[in-house]
Amino acid sequence: MNKKELLSLCGSMEQVAGVRRIEYQDGRASALRCALVKSGPLEYALMLDKCLDPAWITYKGINLSILTKPGLQGRNPYDTAGGEAVRSIMGGAMFTCGLDHVHGNRQVDGVEYPVHGRMRTTPAEKVGMDAWFDGDDYRIQVRGEMRQGRIFGENMVLRRRVETVYGSRTIRIRDEIENQGFAPEPLCLLYHCNAGYPLLAPGTRILLPDASCTPRDSDAQKGMKDRFTMGAPKTGEPEQVFQHVLAADEEGNTFGAFVNDELGLGLCIRWNVKQIPYMTQWKSEAAGDYAAALEPTNVGFEGRGGRTQLLQSFETHVNELSFTVIEGAEEIRELEREKEQLVNKIRNEIK
Repeated sequence: MNKKELLSLCGSMEQVAGVRRIEYQDGRASALRCALVKSGPLEYALMLDKCLDPAWITYKGINLSILTKPGLQGRNPYDTAGGEAVRSIMGGAMFTCGLDHVHGNRQVDGVEYPVHGRMRTTPAEKVGMDAWFDGDDYRIQVRGEMRQGRIFGENMVLRRRVETVYGSRTIRIRDEIENQGFAPEPLCLLYHCNAGYPLLAPGTRILLPDASCTPRDSDAQKGMKDRFTMGAPKTGEPEQVFQHVLAADEEGNTFGAFVNDELGLGLCIRWNVKQIPYMTQWKSEAAGDYAAALEPTNVGFEGRGGRTQLLQSFETHVNELSFTVIEGAEEIRELEREKEQLVNKIRNEIK
């Protein structure tokens, strides 16, 4: 529909699309602020106190993401409290790991880094939100700025913009990271993109244009054969983690997707390997912790302990990624064909 046709049917656009700031009032979520976006059958919540990360994505009322045992929560004393920081991981459709550390709690050169870094619990400043007609497109946008800094240390700023268009099933995220300090700083980034029930269920497939895969440990080595399929929940099942290099097109574009054939739904994450070169895959079939994640990243398993990207003083790095809901058997087949084309491209280059 064009703008005139749409407004002829809607008293207010908010009956079909818009964004509202809300605040939770109960339990550990008390005072947690959220930008709740509705765009037709697509809904997602951006946590203003958690790096503008999407706490969930739903489509036609169907949940696509995970909410872990700790549940929704605002900032708390164990956000960055070493190993205890796992108690603040609520999962969500995505949480941002970084900016100087992305993996588990560890010490490097005498400095302690909390689980998945500090950015995922950093509140947004300079928050703006809007919904407006751009020609015949009705755009919904939320933006803000997160800062990681310390006296006599780093001064890193992440500016984020999250946008969708009414009638689209795509959410676009643009991150601009600037080193506003006067010395080079390591940049470690990982976008922890999570699927949960009912999208994630026994039989759910993971589509990746895989060029290479490295298991993290012996548990992952045992799961190499079945890494692209979710099995049934098992009590005490150890998690499995894999590091991938993915095939990409000539411009560097690639993707990963969760596909539930029974529901006829998928969730596709897209990014560019020139900006974000690797992808970590997390698979957990543990009962009560049933989850999976596709995690575009710029570091390997060693994270801060290994070779990292270095951001020079006042240098800026830009990342762009998107979430798209895939619906119906034909769209799933089209995604499978895209995967095969990218994989065949790599095979032909090797020949």
